Amino acid sequence: MKICIVTPAVIKGDGQGRANYEIVWEAIRRGYHLTLLARNVDPELEQNSQVNWVSIPVKGWSTALLQEMVFSWQSAQWLQQHRLDFDLIQVYGAVTSASGDINTVQFVHSAWLRSRVHISRIRRDYYGAYQWLYTALNSHWEKQAFRKAKVVVAVSERVKQELMDIGVPEHKLHVIYNGVDVREFSPGSADRRQIGLPENATIALFAGDIRTNRKNLDTVLHALVYEPELHLAVVGSIEGSPYPNLVAQLGLTDRVHFMGYRRDLPEIMRALDLFVFPSRYEPFGMVVSEAMAAGLPVITSGTTGAAEIVTPESGVVLSDSEDIQGLAEALTKLGSDRELRRQMGIVGRAIAEQHSWVSKANSYMNLFEEIVKDENQCSYPNLSAS
Repeated sequence: MKICIVTPAVIKGDGQGRANYEIVWEAIRRGYHLTLLARNVDPELEQNSQVNWVSIPVKGWSTALLQEMVFSWQSAQWLQQHRLDFDLIQVYGAVTSASGDINTVQFVHSAWLRSRVHISRIRRDYYGAYQWLYTALNSHWEKQAFRKAKVVVAVSERVKQELMDIGVPEHKLHVIYNGVDVREFSPGSADRRQIGLPENATIALFAGDIRTNRKNLDTVLHALVYEPELHLAVVGSIEGSPYPNLVAQLGLTDRVHFMGYRRDLPEIMRALDLFVFPSRYEPFGMVVSEAMAAGLPVITSGTTGAAEIVTPESGVVLSDSEDIQGLAEALTKLGSDRELRRQMGIVGRAIAEQHSWVSKANSYMNLFEEIVKDENQCSYPNLSAS
């Protein structure tokens, strides 16, 4: 089977890029040949004889919107000439204006645009206007892309419902959760001194993009005021972030530790006590399952897709991402009870092991094979969430 995957990145250390990376390796193991239309590809894949990388560079374009438009146009032009060379084409959302047989949806712009906390509703300035335009255009393009696809894969039940809300027929939809590397993210211990954190404090971890309000660090900081014994480590680039100023305003400077952008997240997780991530809108949120794999109890919100795999025995799921008091109570409960954290961590690890990348890549490849096998039929096998 010859497969073409159209996506910005196929690399191990990137969110969506990691999903692509695992799918490609499973296809290689099954003896298939792949062509990757991408900006970035992992060096290991570049050197593999079964992989052909068609580079689509977008450097030099000033904004993400322009870069994505250039990528969409160039990839569509290439596919127009080479479409018949492939048995199956996989695309991601509105990444290309060309049609794909299978479209994997990691983010639904139409749902984010409707959110009451969309950036354009918070910031009434140039940046807010740009974010509205970016989301609105992607909302339009993704609807076109979903109509063209034979099968649409959602990364959570939440995303599946959002897709149905914008008119994607249920019979076209499958749910395959994002996976987790259970070898890289694993329980253990680490020296806090090596990463610049206090040794004897109970420390929660928050990790994500803190330049905007979507990941919801502000609610975490306001809740932290009510839990004076707990420290918070924040992983994420602080360039352009409003949150260092908020920390100072709330008098939390001694307890909030901004660590910047880091590539050693597994090591950091092994050094800390719990994970908190009440994102306002998160189609899945791989960082939640990574924390579970590392043996950390998690606090998240129902607006995060990964909350679907969190049980009461492995963490706390807030019904309202804006519930400062409820979050404060959850932080107090977990922060003060080491044995509860240990028990939840064990259960969370067991759940994460059921969602390894190996199992997810197998689910994708099984679906690919069924689509190719039944390409002349009108219906496809109904795979359950996995």
